[in-house]
Amino acid sequence: MTALVTLENVTVVAGGRTLLENVTLEVGRGEALLLRGPNGGGKTSLLRLLSGEVAPVSGRRVYRLGGQEQTSAVRARRSLAVVGPDAEAFYLTRDWAVTVRDLLLGAARGERLNLWEATPAEERRVADVAALTGLGPLLERDVRTLSHGQRRRAVLGAALMPAPELLLLDEFTDGLSGEARAELGAVIAGLHASGVTVVLASHRPEEAPDLPWRTVTVQTGQVRAGPAPARSDGPAGSAPDWPTFPAPPTGDLPPTLVQLENVSVYRNGHRALGPVSWSWQAGQHWLVTGGNGSGKSTLARLIAGELHPALGGQVTRPFLTRDLLSDRRRGVGLVSAELGIRQRREWTGRDVIGSAWDGTEGFTHTLDAAQHAEVDRLAAVLNVTDLLDRPADTLSQGQLRRLLLARSVAHRPRLLILDEGLDFLDAGSRAAFLGLLPDLVRGGTHLLVVAHRASDAPAGLTHHLHLSAGRVAFCGPRTPGRASDSAHLQALP
Repeated sequence: MTALVTLENVTVVAGGRTLLENVTLEVGRGEALLLRGPNGGGKTSLLRLLSGEVAPVSGRRVYRLGGQEQTSAVRARRSLAVVGPDAEAFYLTRDWAVTVRDLLLGAARGERLNLWEATPAEERRVADVAALTGLGPLLERDVRTLSHGQRRRAVLGAALMPAPELLLLDEFTDGLSGEARAELGAVIAGLHASGVTVVLASHRPEEAPDLPWRTVTVQTGQVRAGPAPARSDGPAGSAPDWPTFPAPPTGDLPPTLVQLENVSVYRNGHRALGPVSWSWQAGQHWLVTGGNGSGKSTLARLIAGELHPALGGQVTRPFLTRDLLSDRRRGVGLVSAELGIRQRREWTGRDVIGSAWDGTEGFTHTLDAAQHAEVDRLAAVLNVTDLLDRPADTLSQGQLRRLLLARSVAHRPRLLILDEGLDFLDAGSRAAFLGLLPDLVRGGTHLLVVAHRASDAPAGLTHHLHLSAGRVAFCGPRTPGRASDSAHLQALP
């Protein structure tokens, strides 16, 4: 098999830290390569090295794109892209109105923005890629208003516009519904069958498309053949062992915590949610499900106060003495893809966690001794002590997600909303966070879990809300002892 990219004793350094060290690897033309390893091990850095986004400080990188051997990454930068959260973050952290069509047209020329009048050939390519990836209904939508799964679909389409020889996927299945995983997995399998080389970094290999994968482990910045060694906390990708949740105390709470009355939410003229009427009662833990674009994340952000209803709808939060933004942020812990993207700044890990008490982002008030101790305790439990002084924009997705999980529980919120909260985590990190939840619940925290996977929906959640096209398709108690309502959901529209 001819090598498409060759790395020889390559070392990558960024911000004074060694991300990859003495890496030797060949990516064969037409092969399927699976990258395994713990959070912060270097998987995303390796993908960025292969795409040309980062350059080695030593060693040799050789491309053979288009049948030409070259060490320059210029051609790679215009034809290769990493499909993952960082690609989405570029558009969500800028106040630019970029439609999905513009995203695709810019990618056709190796750009992030569409700066020229499209040629007929480029318009035909957009139509082909949209048909392949199911982006047709989203072409005129602003990228910033898409759901997590819809954005992932859009950046995949952008990566395919230049007809790449190499497709680089970073935790690609996170944020995708089961239906979308199957659909796009078939697309990737078809591309591989046509000769496209596929490299996938994943903590959930059981969700990878059915390809003849060659597996390598990326750990502590080094690459070796074979899967990661078994760990006492279970293999990467295994289902998390959810604890049993006790009933939260309700004595000092009003009967209703959150009430939605005829609520609709619009994003860029598109109705993302509603009309919906729903209530969260004291003593209830909720599971929220639905396909990509069904309104799950919009609901989570609405409850947390990040979004607001259109005229005619009303959101009340009786659990708060004052329903002000500052009080909402103190009373709610939220973990979501959008929150993680907003943290991609030069804020330290300690700033990220410490901001919980005031609900701020990017800065924190002076913490007292007890708050400092709680930051240090959570950092130790979630194994992020070494990240407290590092800027958030230098961290891997898994490292940042652990900081955000610590932030979500540091102030012991009344409501804890986990919107695909376990994405990007290895098995050990998932188990460490889940171990914190029973004590929080005994202290009065109520849970709402947004999930696509049956394994991410614990039996301890008492009630289930299923959304379809922004509306309520099912709402009611969950069956006691049932780990998942997935069989029931298959019958829902």
